[in-house]
Amino acid sequence: MAVFLMKMFILTPILYDIFINIYLISLKAASFFSVKAKKWVDGRRNFPALNNNQKKIWVHCASLGEFEQGRPILEKLKQNYPDYPIVLTFFSPSGYEIRKNYSEADYVFYLPIDTQKNATKFIQEVNPALVVWVKYEYWFHYLNELKKQSIPVLLVSAIFRQSQPFFKSNNKFWKKILSCFDQIFVQDDTSLQLLTGIGINQNVTISGDTRFDRVLEIASKKSAIQEIENFIENQQVLIAGSTWLQDEKLLAKYMMQHQTKKLIVAPHEIDTAHLKNIKLLFPSSIFYSDWIGLKDNSNNIQVLIIDNVGMLSKLYQYATICYIGGGFNKSGIHNILEAAVYGKAIIFGPHYQKFGEAVDLTQRNSAFSISNEQELTLKLDSLFSDAISLKNAEDLSKQFVIEKSGATKLIVDYVEGKRLLTNASNCLTDSD
Repeated sequence: MAVFLMKMFILTPILYDIFINIYLISLKAASFFSVKAKKWVDGRRNFPALNNNQKKIWVHCASLGEFEQGRPILEKLKQNYPDYPIVLTFFSPSGYEIRKNYSEADYVFYLPIDTQKNATKFIQEVNPALVVWVKYEYWFHYLNELKKQSIPVLLVSAIFRQSQPFFKSNNKFWKKILSCFDQIFVQDDTSLQLLTGIGINQNVTISGDTRFDRVLEIASKKSAIQEIENFIENQQVLIAGSTWLQDEKLLAKYMMQHQTKKLIVAPHEIDTAHLKNIKLLFPSSIFYSDWIGLKDNSNNIQVLIIDNVGMLSKLYQYATICYIGGGFNKSGIHNILEAAVYGKAIIFGPHYQKFGEAVDLTQRNSAFSISNEQELTLKLDSLFSDAISLKNAEDLSKQFVIEKSGATKLIVDYVEGKRLLTNASNCLTDSD
C-alpha cells in the first residue's frame, strides 16, 4: 500500500521515509497471516557476512522475471571479470526463494528495506565496483548513496510509460531518482522519448530487452524430455503456460470438445488448492509427478498437469500451438518469448497491450488475442487445421526473437568501453 501511495503523492525525502515505514509496518503485520509476507520479513533479519575489503559486482532484481532479464548480463560479467564476486539481491520472495542457490552468484540475499541507515550499511558491506539494477526498481536511499559515493549504477532493460510518476507534474523527487543512474538502457523508443521530455536524455540508450538473449540461450541448450515425448506420441499438442483459473476454464471447454488433441498445462500457481481445481476441470488428466512414476505410460490420458516449477521454458519446444496465461487479468500476460523463441504460434487473452513484444507479434500474425471461448475455439481450430498458416506464424515468431536480440552485448560493451571494471589486479580496495 505504501509503495502505491508513493506514486500518488508529491514526494519529498521526508514523506518517502514515512511511506517506507508504513510499508514495513504493514508487512510485519501481514507476516502473521501471509506466508509470502513472513518470508519477506524473516529473510531480512540476518545479513550474511561479506568480505567488504573486496570490490564486487552487485546485481539487483525485484523478482524472478527481472532476474531472467538480468541473468544474461550477470553471467557475461561473471565470465569477463571472474575476480569480482557477484552479489545478487531480490526484493520479492518469489525471486529469492527460487534463485537463492543460483550458482553463478557468490552471494544471494534479500535487499534490506530502503532506509538511509540500511543503504549506508549495505553499500559499505557489499563494497560494489559496479551496480546493475534491472527494469523496475527505484529505491531512493540506495540510489542516492551510490551516487554520493560515485559508484557507477546502470539501469538495464528499463521500460517507461506515460502513467508513471516520473512524467507527472511536480516530479522533482522522481527525477532525482532517475538522475542517480549513470546510464539507463531502455527497451524502446517510447521510453527514450518520455525521458527526453523531462530532460533526461544524455545518459539514455535504446538497447532492447535482454530477455531475447536469455530465451535464445535457453533454446540453444534445449534437451529432450522423454516423459513429455511419451505423453505426446506425435499428436498435436497445445501447451499452456503460466495459466490462471479463467484460462484453465476456457481450455477445459475446448478440450472437452476436441478429445483427439493433447494438452499440457503449466499453471502459474502450483499450490495444492489450485492443482486440485485444475484436476477437477480436466477429467482425463494426470499430474506430471504421477506420470513419470508410471511403469506403463498409458496414452489414453488427454491432459498433463505440470506440478513443479522450472520446466515451462523447456516444454514449449514440443508445442504445436502455445497458449500464454494471464491475459484475463488486468496485470496482463506472462512471458511469451519463451514460446516465441522456439518458433511457435501463440494465443493469449485480451490484456496484452502493455507488453511490446505481444503487440509486435500480433501485428505480425504470429500471436493472436482471444476474449472468449468462441474466439479460442475458432483460432485453435484454424491453426490446427491449416498447416500453411501455422508454419507462417512459426517462422515469424522465431525471426522476431532473433531480430530483437543483442541487448546483452551492447550493455557489456558499454561496461568495457567505459572501463567501469578495471583489470583483475585492481579488484581489491586500497586497504588490502
